[in-house]
Amino acid sequence: MGRPETGKARKSGIRRLFSWKKLLGTLLVCCLLGMGALYVVYLLVPVPTANAEATMQSNIYKYSNGKILARTGEINREIVDLDKIPEQVQQAFVAAENKTFYKDNGVDIKGTTRAAWSTITGKGKQGGSTITQQYVKNYYLSQDQTATRKLKEMVIALKVDQNMGKSEILAGYMNTSYYGRSAYGIQAAARSYYGVDASRLTTAQGAYLAALLQAPNQYDWTSANATGRKLVEQRWNYVLDNMVEQNWLSSSERAGMKFPAPQKPKPLPGMEGQTGYLVEAANQELMRRGVSEEDIKAGGWTFTLNIDEKKQKALVKAVDRKLESRLDRKGNEKHAVVQAGATSVDPKTGAVVAMYGGVGATEHWISNATRRDYQPASTFKPIVLASAIENHSKTQDGRHIGLGTIYDGTSKRPVVGSDIPFDPENEGNRSYGPVTVQKATNSSINSVYAQMIVDVGPAKVKKTALALGMKDGRDFPEAPAISLGVMNASTLDMAGVYATLGNHGKRVTPTLVKSAAHRDRTVRAADAIGDQVITREAADTATKAMTGVVRSGSGTLAAGDYAAAGKTGTSENNRSAWFVGYTPELVTAVGLFGEDPKGNQVTLTNTINRGRANGGGKPAQIWGDYTTRALNGGSDARFDLETDGTDAVEPDPSATTEGPEEPTDEPTTASPGTTTPPATEPATTPPTRTSDPATTPPTPTDEPTTGEPSPPPSVEPPDGDGPGPDPGGDTTGRPVRPTAPR
Repeated sequence: MGRPETGKARKSGIRRLFSWKKLLGTLLVCCLLGMGALYVVYLLVPVPTANAEATMQSNIYKYSNGKILARTGEINREIVDLDKIPEQVQQAFVAAENKTFYKDNGVDIKGTTRAAWSTITGKGKQGGSTITQQYVKNYYLSQDQTATRKLKEMVIALKVDQNMGKSEILAGYMNTSYYGRSAYGIQAAARSYYGVDASRLTTAQGAYLAALLQAPNQYDWTSANATGRKLVEQRWNYVLDNMVEQNWLSSSERAGMKFPAPQKPKPLPGMEGQTGYLVEAANQELMRRGVSEEDIKAGGWTFTLNIDEKKQKALVKAVDRKLESRLDRKGNEKHAVVQAGATSVDPKTGAVVAMYGGVGATEHWISNATRRDYQPASTFKPIVLASAIENHSKTQDGRHIGLGTIYDGTSKRPVVGSDIPFDPENEGNRSYGPVTVQKATNSSINSVYAQMIVDVGPAKVKKTALALGMKDGRDFPEAPAISLGVMNASTLDMAGVYATLGNHGKRVTPTLVKSAAHRDRTVRAADAIGDQVITREAADTATKAMTGVVRSGSGTLAAGDYAAAGKTGTSENNRSAWFVGYTPELVTAVGLFGEDPKGNQVTLTNTINRGRANGGGKPAQIWGDYTTRALNGGSDARFDLETDGTDAVEPDPSATTEGPEEPTDEPTTASPGTTTPPATEPATTPPTRTSDPATTPPTPTDEPTTGEPSPPPSVEPPDGDGPGPDPGGDTTGRPVRPTAPR
């Protein structure tokens, strides 16, 4: 009988099976097979012709009726030879992207493998490509982040490196890369960011452009947020430090360099007038839907906008007639600071049917329709009222807040019930005594709305504002002061908020792009009508209150042959003046902004008229002129409102002892000791359309007035939101009315 096998004998058998020689041999065979496979791939993958992105197409932008608004895509690129680019600028690009460029064979195996693995495992994009690989990707391949594309990139880069010189590759890379601002190539980038040819770039400027390639949109200094600016400065320093490390820049030169902030962007030729504003707004909206700027600029898109050609022209004409025709921008420095912006929306669909961005996109690149750096002022007050109704809020003494609720309208009255002291002054420091919420809305009484927001709770009002469509709430605190609209907003934002109010509390998100079609995909607009964000009663009560503003308050110059609700607003230091309002069919926000040639906010006082530029003046006139034209002269449509059914009745005026009564826009037929008529319309009745100038101004007309005396100085308080004096002569044919403050 044989002896059983021992454990030692079994282990020896395993070693014989997996000996180091066999393992080494297997590994060697695998390496040879892998190398053979790569060689086969190398032989099979040819160097292709230039890709579609290297020969970009146009984008077409159409009105809602299918008529072409604009055609873009004439590539903002001019190829320049490498000898036209300063040597240190060339070196800056190498220092930023590929320090071993002059020594490698065109491929970074380790970096490419890492990037490919990151893509395969779903970890997202990751760098690792050499300058040669990036040139290959830009010129021969697509921007797809796939392992197959990475493998092709690596193979083609090896071949390109063998067949082209380093200078030719570097020139190709710098001329094909995308720098943001629609700039392709170093020459276009130099002109766009610094206003010079590439041959005149400094080393510091070249380092910024090199740093920019990592994230063109995020690193554009003029539009970047604080985080973006911090990151691009870090990247810029990284480039220069690498140049010192490579002995391309001396330490002393490096120490003396300061970050070269680029100039503000300027539009491409052909984007004059409103076209450039609309194209840029459409591009931005599509990017918010997930399409990259690079994909848009690559061309081949057909945009169909919601812009109504007729309404767009009517809006431009209204601004020209009521504002621009009265200004001498070149000869009068005060006139030159006035900027106008407007957005008009269909509240039933959310479609942006018209937009006014400024005097022209080639003259003033920032769109006044979409900018968010000015305060909406008292146009925020209806949001406070809507929040009060939404939250069933009560006054400090337990009375439910509604249009008939009595508040103390004394100027500089300290609010009660707040841990944060606040005692705002009314316009002209006017005290009203006891007034209803309706009257406080008509005359935009600051002291009333300051107390109301305390009664409701600033946090609740802020929540309502965000639900209605106000953007990023981080720029306004939960404090009584927000009752005066001290946060920032655009005309696009405010049009959306008021559209939601006009749509009975159902969220309306203004939408400019109806669809954007490409040969391989179509991006359609999301549903612009959302959920019920506040109750119908809350929204309709705000609407009812604002009909009083147009009928007999600070917004009478917006009245016409249509039912209308709206609110005026004039911000601190008169830097902005607003009228935002709506009919049952159309919502429009109009804003005037004071901006000096350097882009700083300045006052509008003594610019378009003596004293303050009030929201009830030019903004209301522009709004009324446009609305009349957009509605073909008028409309019989009426507001369908569901409120608590009560009308506001003003308290006995004899009880007010706050000094002599000043002229107001509030019509009154009552003698002392009696109450005035209700200050609001019945829920289903539009503003009265009579020829009585005390109640409704006549429809706007182009006919000049004759024999209309100018109001005496005592009629127009120095401040206010109501219609202001117009020394240049207004041609509306309306009688001049006393002003209601703010």
